[in-house]
Amino acid sequence: MLTPDVEERIQEWLRGPIDQASKDEIQRLMREDPQSLSDAFYTTLSFGTGGMRGIMGVGTNRMNLYTIQMATQGLANYLSQHLPKRDRHHVFISYDSRHNSKEFALIAARVLAGNDIGVYLTKDLRPTPFVSFGVRQKECSAGIMITASHNPKEYNGYKVYWSDGGQVVSPHDTGIVAEVKDITSLNQVKIAPENSMLIEIIDPELDLEYLDTIQKLQIDPKEDHQVGDRLKITYTPLHGTGGTLVPKALNRFGFTNINIVDHQLVPDGNFPTVKSPNPENKDALQMGIDQMQNTLSDIFIATDPDADRMAVVALHKDKPYILNGNQIAIICLEYICQMYKEKGTLPKNGAAVTTIVSTDLLSEIAKGYKIACFEVLTGFKYIGEKIHQWEQDHSHTFLFGAEESYGYLMGTHSRDKDAVIASCLIAEIALLMNVEGKTLVNFLEDIYKKYGLYLERQRVLSFPPGQEGMEKMEKIMESLRTNSPKEIAGQTVTLLEDYELPTHNLPKSNVLLFRLADKSKIVVRPSGTEPKLKIYAAVHEPTFTTLDEGMKTCEDKIQKLLDAVEALF
Repeated sequence: MLTPDVEERIQEWLRGPIDQASKDEIQRLMREDPQSLSDAFYTTLSFGTGGMRGIMGVGTNRMNLYTIQMATQGLANYLSQHLPKRDRHHVFISYDSRHNSKEFALIAARVLAGNDIGVYLTKDLRPTPFVSFGVRQKECSAGIMITASHNPKEYNGYKVYWSDGGQVVSPHDTGIVAEVKDITSLNQVKIAPENSMLIEIIDPELDLEYLDTIQKLQIDPKEDHQVGDRLKITYTPLHGTGGTLVPKALNRFGFTNINIVDHQLVPDGNFPTVKSPNPENKDALQMGIDQMQNTLSDIFIATDPDADRMAVVALHKDKPYILNGNQIAIICLEYICQMYKEKGTLPKNGAAVTTIVSTDLLSEIAKGYKIACFEVLTGFKYIGEKIHQWEQDHSHTFLFGAEESYGYLMGTHSRDKDAVIASCLIAEIALLMNVEGKTLVNFLEDIYKKYGLYLERQRVLSFPPGQEGMEKMEKIMESLRTNSPKEIAGQTVTLLEDYELPTHNLPKSNVLLFRLADKSKIVVRPSGTEPKLKIYAAVHEPTFTTLDEGMKTCEDKIQKLLDAVEALF
């Protein structure tokens, strides 16, 4: 039985300026699957501080041409309240390989043009960091990327960037959200024709500008070009956008010995060879790992569908070694600092940025090289915000940014994580190891010997769907605040950091961080959109005899920590 609210929304669509195919689909669902129809119309798809993401389909609670139109009209209205950087506002738009992404990008462009806003629209799909780069290069007021990153094939999304190339942060995030909420009818939306003079299709020349820019970040170009072909690389874009730029970038850096996972090269929104196109999942990497072993490649690189995140597998002692997100980050930061120090180019005010749920080893590496390391809330937009701040006040020179979920950035050409430059950087490190008769795993072990062994794991707890689950999570968080444990897994809690308190120079966030006497760390944070609680645990082992034994000790400690935290609930 449909509620009156749902019935009214459905009738508005059936009466309104909606295409006939969508109206036919509504009628079909009404006959065959009223529950799905209710889900599609029971609310309006929320536009959050970073944009929106959801399942594609008809309805106010789905990603479709009409929810895209209304969101874009809200963005246009917000832009109209600000002075343009040039003669008029311009917005840079691109899209990934998902179903409907190109159509969503075009309708967003038409709405902006209908509001007298100029648009730069890429001719074909491109990586997310390319949008950040394009916003800056073309002096745009904002950017839009149509992507749902690594979500399942049923999803799509809409990410918004501001004029600095970073994802929108305060006050623009909440300002845009408010304007989008005010768009309650398609009658409020202005749409220009597809051939509007205000929509400019981007020429491939911008690809060359992007590649030229990241090539300047190469740390050891001489060696890379002399012996780069000895490093054998297997690469997959996981049916996404990475294939447009990653192989070209690697070639420019001198890495020409690349074999691509052909079955995953063609962009395909069905992601037919994987259950989920998430490089954090071993299943998504298996085809590439098999090819790496069959071809005896030194490393295997995988980028997610919008090529902002990167996974790496090293062939070590003839076996695949999957590096986790934190391990890739520490390898990159140690290499950058080590090489800059050797060359005498490590800036005195150099700084790295990471997130509060990432490894503490990044801070230790920074300390070892006498540079700063800043921790921000989860989300790469906060790393981008730091870069923008330093660009204004010159207090620090950005060297590297990382988050544990496989996101990395070297350079300031983009203000979002960039798997293209990250792929080139990790290849450069792997080549150096190769020349020395080592692997990335050997380098990782050397880092652990220098600073101690650090290991991190995450556990996600799911609660009943809907309001009941969200309320249960809130009670757990409140209990942890008011009755916080004095010890966890036999270790004294030495510090409790509550990020809802205004003491961290960070935006308020429903996150709790516990530091323990043995340098272990636990972070608990609820999802803002679904009834899931994330627990991040990190442990430290100062000394170890072998990497395998040290890892086993850390794994045991971390499981006890996670079990102890879960038992609190």
